[in-house]
Amino acid sequence: MDRGHGSLLRVMPLHPAEPLWKRVPRRDDSGRAYSDFMMLIPGLSSRPAPLVEAVVGEIERVLARFGGVVVFADLNLNLNVLWVTVKPGPNVGIPVAAAILARVPEARLVAPQVAYR
Repeated sequence: MDRGHGSLLRVMPLHPAEPLWKRVPRRDDSGRAYSDFMMLIPGLSSRPAPLVEAVVGEIERVLARFGGVVVFADLNLNLNVLWVTVKPGPNVGIPVAAAILARVPEARLVAPQVAYR
């Protein structure tokens, strides 16, 4: 439900939303799969509202800069999780995630565990 101005805070539904896997777009118009990444922002929901709004504003500004690449974003304050879906292409999401980390340094990119030798 959009309550105005396109803010991540303002687009959060007032009732339980469909599960994320049902809402996230999966493919572009030509059938190519989108890429996704998830970021945790520990303790975000427990901060005072003005601080939450400041972090949301930073995220919104970053996503706006990458408007040609980002196709979907969801901030779940109950879980302190930001989900971002980007257009297909090699390393498309890396600059978006790096820009979010630069503006919200407490954010943590969730990635699979990799064994190094």
